[in-house]
Amino acid sequence: MRILVVEDEPRLAETLTQLLRDGGYEADTVEDGLRGLELAQKGTYGLLVLDVMLPGLDGFGVCRALREKGKSVPILMLTARTQVADKVAGLDCGADDYMTKPFAPEELLARVRALTRRQGESPAQELAFADVRLDAAAHTLSRGERSVQLSPKEFELLRLLMERAGSVCSKGMILERLWGGEPAEDNNVEAYVSFLRKKLFYLDARTTVVNLRKVGYRLEDGEKA
Repeated sequence: MRILVVEDEPRLAETLTQLLRDGGYEADTVEDGLRGLELAQKGTYGLLVLDVMLPGLDGFGVCRALREKGKSVPILMLTARTQVADKVAGLDCGADDYMTKPFAPEELLARVRALTRRQGESPAQELAFADVRLDAAAHTLSRGERSVQLSPKEFELLRLLMERAGSVCSKGMILERLWGGEPAEDNNVEAYVSFLRKKLFYLDARTTVVNLRKVGYRLEDGEKA
């Protein structure tokens, strides 16, 4: 798999490239956000490792632009910023994972493996629940004529909930499915559930993601009798 690293600090960019190559990946590096966006749009990369502070266009802008154009390439965002608001901003604009600098090389590789693990899977082309449909090929969620793009992690979460419709998915099950048991922050599940709820709200869907306290999450049909 080929990975694109968008990082403007030369020494870190070189370190990341070598780390990924040692991990068995092909890696290319660019130092400008606009150039990174241009390359990422071509669809030849299986993962984007994206710094936040970049010349030309910052990482948030690159991520947002890719998602708006319907590109579902997994994105691992890197930043020296440690504030929760910055992490939320990164996830909100479509990133699949978020790491702060400095980081342990083995953890970065673990997160890369988790994000790329399912790239070769062939899921059912469409899943449905209540009034919404999930398109596995396009990674879109739709209700009637209206649709919205999902990030890879949002897609995986909703697919899991749809596959187990009527059953509860525990937080542990979701962490295993989305992050493969690799390091992940506990509140990542809540963050992605929140993202899905916002997109269901945007579609004006009656389908909801319900939190059963200390048990887990499940989809419910909110249709009123």
